[in-house]
Amino acid sequence: MSQHAVEANFDGLVGPTHNYAGLSWGNVASKSNVHAVSNPREAALQGLAKMKRLADRGYVQGVLPPHERPHIPTLRSLGFTGSDAEVLGKAAREAPAVLAAVSSASAMWTANAATVSPSADTSDHRVHFTPANLSAKFHRSIEHPVTGRMLKAIFTDEGYFAHHPALPSVSHFGDEGAANHTRLCAGYGDAGVELFVYGQAAFNDQAPAPRTYPARQTLEASQAIARLHGLKDAHCVFAQQNPDAIDAGVFHNDVIAVGNGNTLFYHEMAFLEEDRVLADIRSRLTGTDLQPVRVSSADVPIGDAVASYLFNSQLLNAPDGMLLAVPGECREVASVSRYLDALVAEDGPITAVEVFDVKQSMRNGGGPACLRLRVVLTDDELQALNRGVILTDDLYERLTTWVKAHYRDQLSQEDLGDPMLLDEVRKALDELTGILGVGSIYDFQL
Repeated sequence: MSQHAVEANFDGLVGPTHNYAGLSWGNVASKSNVHAVSNPREAALQGLAKMKRLADRGYVQGVLPPHERPHIPTLRSLGFTGSDAEVLGKAAREAPAVLAAVSSASAMWTANAATVSPSADTSDHRVHFTPANLSAKFHRSIEHPVTGRMLKAIFTDEGYFAHHPALPSVSHFGDEGAANHTRLCAGYGDAGVELFVYGQAAFNDQAPAPRTYPARQTLEASQAIARLHGLKDAHCVFAQQNPDAIDAGVFHNDVIAVGNGNTLFYHEMAFLEEDRVLADIRSRLTGTDLQPVRVSSADVPIGDAVASYLFNSQLLNAPDGMLLAVPGECREVASVSRYLDALVAEDGPITAVEVFDVKQSMRNGGGPACLRLRVVLTDDELQALNRGVILTDDLYERLTTWVKAHYRDQLSQEDLGDPMLLDEVRKALDELTGILGVGSIYDFQL
C-alpha cells in the first residue's frame, strides 16, 4: 500500500579541517586546487546557508555532523606513538601526506555516506542503510565506522530502520554510496526503481573499464547492497557508467546524472548502454512514465559538464514542476548557462533553476548534490527519527553561532600538525553532539 512520504535531505556540515590537499585522483577540481589556503568557516556557513534556503522553501532538511579530524586512532594504527600532540608532530615530520589524508573533511559530502532504500521498496518495509566503504581512497575509507554510528544515532528505531555494516573494504566491493545510486518513482511513498550505477565488473577482466582514472564502484558492490536491502529484481536496474566519462573526470554518476520522481536528467555520455538502461527503467517503473531529460554533447561538452558540475545539482519537487538547484559555476560556463536558460523555457519537467554558492566545496570537487544524502521517509518514519538534526530557524542560528565560535577562517597544510587545531576540533564536536542530541559518536568521546 502506498503511504504519504517525503524526501528528506541530510546535508553534511563542513568540518573545521576543510582544506585543499588534492587527495582525490580522478576528481579534477580536487587536484587543480591542491595546496590552496582554505576557509573552513566560510565553507561551513555556505553549506548552512544552502540548507536554510531549502528548509525555508518547505523541504525537510537534516544536518549530519562532521567527523573528527585529524583522526588520531588511524595514525596510531599506522605506528605513530606518544601523546596525541606527539603523534601529530611525528606524522607532520615523517608522513605529511598521511597526516593530510587523516585530516580531510571529505565526510561533508554525504552523498557518499551510505546507500539508502526506502521502506516502499524493501522486503521488510523498513528503511535500510549501508554505509559506503569508500575503499578507493584511503582518506575516505576511514569514514564508515563513524558514519554508521551517526546514522544509528539519528535513525534509532529498529521497527522502522535497518542498519548494515559497510561492505568488505577491498577493491572488488568498492562502494561509493548514494553518489552512484538514484531512485525513480511515481510518488515518494510508492514502490520505485532503484538505479545502481557502477564503473566496472570486478570479477570480469573482459568487461569494459576506464583506462585513465579508476572506477570506484563495482557491479558486485551494487548487487550486494540490493541483496542486503531486500530489494526485488522488479525494483532494481544495474547500469554501467560510460568508461569514457570516468576518464573525462566523472568519478561518480552524480557528476553526470541525477534523478527525482519520474525524471532522469543526464548527459548522453552517462551510461555505457543508454537505450538498454532506459528500457529497463521503463519496464519496472509503475504508476507513471519515465521522463528522460537528455543533454547532448553538442549542447554541453563533457568537459563543461565536469567544470560546472551541472549534474551535481539537486533535483527537487516544486509546486509547478521540478527545481534544479545548481552551483554558481553553472552560470560561469557559457554552454551550461545557455543550456539552463533553454531548459526552463521548454515545456518539460524541470521548470526552475536556482543558483547556490558552495564555492569552497566546489574547489574540492563537490557540488550541491555531493553535500546531501537523500532519505525517503513516511510520516511515521519522519517522526521516529532523532528530531534534533532537523533544521529549524533556531537550530540554524545555533549552528551559525557555533561555526563562528569554533572555525578558523583560513587553513593551510602546515596547520594540520598543530595540536591546538586538534583541541579546537574536539571541543567543537563535543559541543555539537550536544546541540544535535546524537550522543557520543566520536572516538575521543568513547
